[in-house]
Amino acid sequence: MWLNEDENELRRDLQSVASDLRWSAVELLRIEQQLRQAGNEADAQAVRRLCELFQGDEARLAGYSEEVKAKVISRIKAH
Repeated sequence: MWLNEDENELRRDLQSVASDLRWSAVELLRIEQQLRQAGNEADAQAVRRLCELFQGDEARLAGYSEEVKAKVISRIKAH
């Protein structure tokens, strides 16, 4: 099935935000390691929890992107 322009834009936006969350989670894992090495376990655990939230959100957005592709989710802008 072909996506209309608005659906393509929505899909690209969802993929972009998911990618940003993935990149942020990678950076947070790096920061978590530094905190652990510095002996700051409490902050390292807090950063780990943020990372896990980001990873869950990334997966959810990627799923929405696939739903747009499958036409389960549609977007039509009102003019």
